[in-house]
Amino acid sequence: MNLSPARTLDGLLRRDELATFVIWNMRLPRLLVAMLIGGALASSGLVMQAYFRNSLASPGLLGVSAGGTAGAVVAIGAGFAAGSFFLLPFASIAGAFIATACVIALARRGAGTERLLLAGIALNAMLGAVSSYVLSNATLTYERNAQILFWLLGGLEDRTWEHVMMASPILLAALLLWPLGRQMDLLSLGADEAQSLGVDVRRLRGWLLVLSTVLTALATAVTGTVGFVGLVVPHIFRLLVGPEHRRLVPLSLVGGAAFVVACDLIGREAGGLRIGIVTSLIGGPFFLWLLRRQA
Repeated sequence: MNLSPARTLDGLLRRDELATFVIWNMRLPRLLVAMLIGGALASSGLVMQAYFRNSLASPGLLGVSAGGTAGAVVAIGAGFAAGSFFLLPFASIAGAFIATACVIALARRGAGTERLLLAGIALNAMLGAVSSYVLSNATLTYERNAQILFWLLGGLEDRTWEHVMMASPILLAALLLWPLGRQMDLLSLGADEAQSLGVDVRRLRGWLLVLSTVLTALATAVTGTVGFVGLVVPHIFRLLVGPEHRRLVPLSLVGGAAFVVACDLIGREAGGLRIGIVTSLIGGPFFLWLLRRQA
């Protein structure tokens, strides 16, 4: 439903009954969810790039988003998600943590960038197979099939104030990153250098791992898989303002929110494309450009 600016203002001020319903029950929850998950994914990507000291690291490429999606899909397929509205994010967080543990195990074995990316591709494929297996279960109801497809493709349709509430801890997790900016700068120099400058590298990495995984999992649990936000947004701001994380943390939060809102508008103007499709269409070429630039 298209609303003129004047009618949108009437809806915000509750002076038009239909406009009020559309604005307060459909548009505002969708806008806030888009802003929250955009900020979460961009912040998570920034943290992973600092953790791995690699600008190609992001929740989608390393399989963390796929882990969150697989956790949510398994919960839906098994019927656990129907018992409580908040069981779904817990399942998504569990899936994301398992995927992150696999990536960290490889990183500790001294895997280089190429091996990490290949491991991420393999992890994405395996977790995608898990989701496909659940989806192919003939005993699933039509409603559960539709839910699973929504999570696999990523979407902002029919998001409500309950989804805003589910995603609201994202703000707290993102704000916790702010004091860690200086330490992330030192970690970017290398673990030994950071340790010699007084950083407790093991504790810092633990915090970064927990925060980035929770941010990705919460975003995935609310909208499904929305790829490339964590790759595109931090990298653009790093090119614009430099590598200082005390600047990059708030810029990635705000920039990620603006990026997803813009992609949602593009998708709606293009005839209702899901948000995950739009971000992939933009992020895919950007990733290829980044690979060529680093070659």
